[in-house]
Amino acid sequence: MITVKEVKTRSDMRRFVTFPHKLYKDNPNYMPALQSDDYAEYDPKKNPSYSFCDAKCFIALKEGKVVGRIAAIHNKRANKKFGNRRMRFTSVDFIDDYEVSTALFNAAEGFARELGCTEIHGPLGFTDLDREGMLVEGFDREGQFITYYNHPYYIDHLTKLGYVKDIDWIEYRITTPDKPIELLKKLSERALRSGKLKVLDITKKSQVRPLIKKVFNLINETYDHLYGQVGLDETQINMYAEKFIPLINFDYTCFIEDTEGKLVAFGIAAPSLGKAMKKSSGRMFPFGAFRLLHALKHNDTLDLFLIGVHPDLQGSAVNAIILNKVMNSAIKNGIKFAETGPELETNTAVVAQWKLFEREQHKRRRCFIKAL
Repeated sequence: MITVKEVKTRSDMRRFVTFPHKLYKDNPNYMPALQSDDYAEYDPKKNPSYSFCDAKCFIALKEGKVVGRIAAIHNKRANKKFGNRRMRFTSVDFIDDYEVSTALFNAAEGFARELGCTEIHGPLGFTDLDREGMLVEGFDREGQFITYYNHPYYIDHLTKLGYVKDIDWIEYRITTPDKPIELLKKLSERALRSGKLKVLDITKKSQVRPLIKKVFNLINETYDHLYGQVGLDETQINMYAEKFIPLINFDYTCFIEDTEGKLVAFGIAAPSLGKAMKKSSGRMFPFGAFRLLHALKHNDTLDLFLIGVHPDLQGSAVNAIILNKVMNSAIKNGIKFAETGPELETNTAVVAQWKLFEREQHKRRRCFIKAL
């Protein structure tokens, strides 16, 4: 018999957070996130999104053992922006047992109905910067610590439960060229030659902190039209800034200002941390921090986290400045591959920026939706 329990105690939250590590312990492609981030995500005292979101976490139990989990998030700010009444589901994992998946989604859907929701969709987090999307292609490829991994059978379960595709994200594996791409170099030089833009010379972490907040303000402008995107407020920006600052690597980061000193574009990437996270099961201590530091200095793969260009400059060659800088650093440092984060299949401008590179579209993840 399957029972579903709402997570209310620290002990239950520990079981909620660590369940995927047990479910995927023998899967080489699963890469965990930092456990401390997972705990903080569902802590109203640490996650400012709770000021406009209601959320519940559930675990499914069979003979006292955790066999599944799911979280449900009612994002009132998103519903107001998009004019709908939706519940989000996320952090969903379960064994290959329809009784388990049915019980979990019944709990999430029940919470949705209690709050008057007419639809439920996901996986989606509190914000667009949280992990999102269920893997539907690329199960045999290594994941990133910024994305979810899941078994192929999840798709069959959701289909049986009445969920259908709402939108997809795609991901690319970029092969680093042997030498700089001449066209990219020319486009970059032409964009800078006008004198209207300049690449900031950032060499100290102390220079990064004020810029990171500008980055997230620019994200609010640049990403506003995207699926599920709701602007970040100051408290959320402060939280995400603390997450991103430790990842900043000057070789793979590019900040561009205009003549008035306004940040108009940025690109943030870092050596892949997935394998280091996996070795430590997402824990910083006792050895996780050392493994992460080693991965940041000794790596052949780059994770491309964020890129953004002010709406007034989109369609210009500003992207070329960022890509030229990051890829030239990758060549210099012996980086062989770069992994993009999830990109909406409908965001043709972002997808098109990789056309100059040898690339493979190797993963696809999906947001499912169901009418209640």
